[in-house]
Amino acid sequence: MSNASALLSALNSRPAAGHALHQQQQHQQHPQQQQQQQQQGAHNASPAADPLSPGVQHGSLDPWAQGGSSSHLPLSISQSINNPGLPSGVIVSSAAVNAMNGLGGDARADLAGAARAAALGLTRSETPGLPGAGGSGAGGASGGGGGKLLLAGGLPLATSSLIQPGSVHGAQAQGENEKVYYLIVDLMNPNTREAALLELSKKREQWDDLALVLWHSFGVMSALLQEIVSVYPLLAPPSLTAHASNRVCNALALLQCVASHNDTRSLFLSAHIPLFLYPFLNTTSKTRPFEYLRLTSLGVIGALVKQNDNSDVINFLLSTEIIPLCLRIMETGSELSKTVAIFIVQKILLDEVGLGYICQTYERFYAVGTVLSNMVQQLVETQAVRLLKHVVRCYLRLSDNLRAREALRACLPEPLRDATFSPLLKGDMVTKRCLATLLLNLSDRVE
Repeated sequence: MSNASALLSALNSRPAAGHALHQQQQHQQHPQQQQQQQQQGAHNASPAADPLSPGVQHGSLDPWAQGGSSSHLPLSISQSINNPGLPSGVIVSSAAVNAMNGLGGDARADLAGAARAAALGLTRSETPGLPGAGGSGAGGASGGGGGKLLLAGGLPLATSSLIQPGSVHGAQAQGENEKVYYLIVDLMNPNTREAALLELSKKREQWDDLALVLWHSFGVMSALLQEIVSVYPLLAPPSLTAHASNRVCNALALLQCVASHNDTRSLFLSAHIPLFLYPFLNTTSKTRPFEYLRLTSLGVIGALVKQNDNSDVINFLLSTEIIPLCLRIMETGSELSKTVAIFIVQKILLDEVGLGYICQTYERFYAVGTVLSNMVQQLVETQAVRLLKHVVRCYLRLSDNLRAREALRACLPEPLRDATFSPLLKGDMVTKRCLATLLLNLSDRVE
């Protein structure tokens, strides 16, 4: 029997907690009361109370459905988020690692107990065998010997892969990697999740393979999505606080890490996780909490489109109508949000499928052209050179389409034809060359 099969068998056959105590108390009850309970139980027979038992309905345990009162995530949610074709990670103690590798006894019991604790979302302070667990000595630092992240089949994830090469060495690297595992465990507990989100979002760029750990660890993606959907009721009417915005932005920063990694980007798309961000992009409030929320959500989409050779990303974004959301932000958002939104539109235009999609109908071209024209008029006053660079590149890419080129000859904004932006682009030869090429494509004289 494989390790994964043994784990499932041990979990499914494990009796419910307190079952023996309940039977003992039942024998001590009054005979008449016990008879009434037996008659009532004949009509309301139910399976064992073990939440991990296959016969239990997980709907009543869903923290999303009942305000998040439960301290764990149901298996059905995690299995729907994590790709079923890939192994899901399980946080277990070093004792379980040694047992699975044949270095200790009671392998089944150690693994089942540790996996059950991970499935229930326990932190290291509540999980036997992990440093910091109760009964492990002063401060809990001596018990367990360090947490490990296991993939299916009992294969530990290489701890050295988390740290960037050359950044830290030896025991320091091992200590930093253990911190990552502890923070991953803390994500599963609502009481410690906020601090873990903040810490991981601050240091996400220090660990190259953090995206792999986040994606393949059991229930982590479900916990991040729970953070996202928890603020949906605060969007309309607008009542989002700065604290709630910062917390969900930290969760979005971890999603951006997953979207940026080459090995998790396609899995991220296959799970349709970007759709959970669209309600944030559809908001119009100009307060700081909403602006930060839109900007961080745009950062996740921007991380997806950075790869120029990924047509799957473009097809997904076009099929989910991302362009209207970006166009609205390009008109009404802050300068930074406008910059990220037009960057996404520019990346879509650079793809042949994206260019053909926008130029396929007059209505689509008119919508994009109108927003770009309004931005040019605003740039005359704001002189925002970052936005101007992207506007010029978008117009240049549109001129590669024959139908769009004919339309641009009539509707190209006048400030781009004359020398209005020459002082602003004085030191930017690349953008000046793009503008000159645009005017040549439209058969205009270059000033």
